[in-house]
Amino acid sequence: MSSNSSLFSRGAPAKATEVHARASVTFDAKLTETQALLRQAAALGANAVTQASSLGAEDVVITHLINALQLDIPVFVLETGALHTETLALLERTQAHSRAPVTVYRPEAEAVIHFVRTNGQDAMYQSIDLRKACCGIRKMEPLARALAGKSAWITGLRREQSNARADVPLIDTTEVTAKGLTKFNPLANWTWGDVWHYIAANGVDYNPLHDQFFPSIGCAPCTRAISLGEEFRSGRWWWEDETAKECGLHAKN
Repeated sequence: MSSNSSLFSRGAPAKATEVHARASVTFDAKLTETQALLRQAAALGANAVTQASSLGAEDVVITHLINALQLDIPVFVLETGALHTETLALLERTQAHSRAPVTVYRPEAEAVIHFVRTNGQDAMYQSIDLRKACCGIRKMEPLARALAGKSAWITGLRREQSNARADVPLIDTTEVTAKGLTKFNPLANWTWGDVWHYIAANGVDYNPLHDQFFPSIGCAPCTRAISLGEEFRSGRWWWEDETAKECGLHAKN
């Protein structure tokens, strides 16, 4: 059983903050490292860098830090048209209370309508190609608009999230050649316990789906709760092989 999956036990009525908040012994050093990295990113200028937020636990921590440090880093959210109502409610609250501007990018309506008419509402379950085509319309195209003109972006990737992300660096320059972008991953070294320790200690608003055993939250049709013994991202595209479980936002070339 993995260290991630052992955290998710059915039947516990406690909130995610009560279940998961376990700071590692090096948490203070990690927090200092993260703050320094965010300041480094902010030095690029508000027109050059932005935070990509899925409104998951990691991303609300980063947004809170950006606001707490009063950094001029704008935030964007991809509202795919298929998000959970809980996620949409958190988005509204975040926009209302964030010092940093929060911009919402949505897919092109005509592209979504054409895809659904051609392939059906449940196309993502039919094949990996159709699922990735849906992600392309709902996520990748809006992402391209969100990152247009930017030289860097900030994500909530952590090494602990999956085997595919085990070597995530704090600063990733592998996208510079392909996309002209530097990727900052300020929580790369954080554990799941660190994330929830910060949320609990600072009273950070978070998605209530985390209280219902959703460690990783995406579109509603493609996300489910996980059970004891399952990996951290098992609830994402659970009908697919583990090697296919990326939408493209963070897929390696």
